[in-house]
Amino acid sequence: MGRRRLGAELRRLRESRLMTLGQVAGALGVAQSTLSRIETGKSPTRGGYLSLMLDVYGVDDPARRQEFMDLARDGRGKRWWSSADELLPAGLGDYLGLEAEASVVRAFTVQVPHALVQTCDYARAVLTASRPYLAPEQVDQLLAVHEHRVALISGTESVELRVVLDESALLRAIAPAPVLTRQLEHLLELGDQPNLTIQVLGLKAARAILARPFATLSFADPDDRDVLCAEGVAGQVLVSDRAGDVRGALARFRALAEAALTPEESADLIRTNAR
Repeated sequence: MGRRRLGAELRRLRESRLMTLGQVAGALGVAQSTLSRIETGKSPTRGGYLSLMLDVYGVDDPARRQEFMDLARDGRGKRWWSSADELLPAGLGDYLGLEAEASVVRAFTVQVPHALVQTCDYARAVLTASRPYLAPEQVDQLLAVHEHRVALISGTESVELRVVLDESALLRAIAPAPVLTRQLEHLLELGDQPNLTIQVLGLKAARAILARPFATLSFADPDDRDVLCAEGVAGQVLVSDRAGDVRGALARFRALAEAALTPEESADLIRTNAR
């Protein structure tokens, strides 16, 4: 998030000076692609480059320059999931950093409930079923990331979580019956929380909507653009803040929520499956 905010501020400064990426890159002696990655938050910013950019943009106020330096330092900081970084699918680390800062998370899932509403035992079963080649100690590393991720969201009511899950996620037997039952009971408990909404898209829904799993993130700061997250064909996590991509995803989520059972009807269905 620090990298995204810094990149957005630098882009605004450049545009206010009516300068192109090529002009600034030439002044700094760096590739235009490097500057583009900095502005989009995909790469950290070295202090030397940042100082030169602020000179080019005429930022002379020491306090203002320090704000930029602080953002750059945050963007280079050690990430809480770094102990399992090599085990995470490509792109998931960047998404986790954004998810932890989100004020609204909207998610649609098909085969299993979203990770943020999974119990630890169920998450273990998901990892084992989806990545059977992992050693037990590697699964434990990823579960530690899962628990930290869930704690960041569940530990505060300032985050609104809206989940639509396909009915197939309630039926897929990826774990022993007690684990599945506890997972369904967990969904019911979460559904009672004021900041969580859980809906089920029935297999016989009157309006058929086909969609692959995805999530969108919104942030409290209006300057932070919404983000779309989807899974690639190779399991990598794709993150986009392009306005068109996000707008389409939000419209798709609204359609899925309208076609799904109401939260009350969804709870009844989940309760029936638990029994």
